[in-house]
Amino acid sequence: MTKKIVVLGVSGSGKSLIGKSIADTLGYRFFDGDDFHSQANVDKMRQGIPLTDDDRTGWLATLNSILKNNTSAVIACSGLKPEYRAMLRNGLNDVTMIYLKGNIDTIWQRHQKRDGHYFNGRDMLESQFATLVEPTQEEALVIDISQDANAVLNQALSLLSAQ
Repeated sequence: MTKKIVVLGVSGSGKSLIGKSIADTLGYRFFDGDDFHSQANVDKMRQGIPLTDDDRTGWLATLNSILKNNTSAVIACSGLKPEYRAMLRNGLNDVTMIYLKGNIDTIWQRHQKRDGHYFNGRDMLESQFATLVEPTQEEALVIDISQDANAVLNQALSLLSAQ
């Protein structure tokens, strides 16, 4: 089984919850990509301003370094575009990506139940969906998040063990 896993999806898709659960189950370290944004990025998102490719470059390089510097790790990261996912994988050939796929209505309902997250507003979520280029089945394990979190976790663990 791979020891380096990136859990992908738009904000509110369950990346942190599922990523941490995978890490806990496998005994790997968990890193929430949101914790590694610069203060400038966090400030922009709090104001409802979507990040640009330039805003994300240093952040993705940091997450790539985490993957390189840990023998096992699970990272939660939006990874919205193929080029972002390529930056995460840069110099590595042992990264498995899991894409948590959901529609905007399901995810927006989940957003409205979150407290204290700096991601601000439906416009921001819509901008993520507009930016999103969904990973292909060859690029990532794809899991439908319309099921409950335990079912998503169990499917993720099953797909990982089948690799």
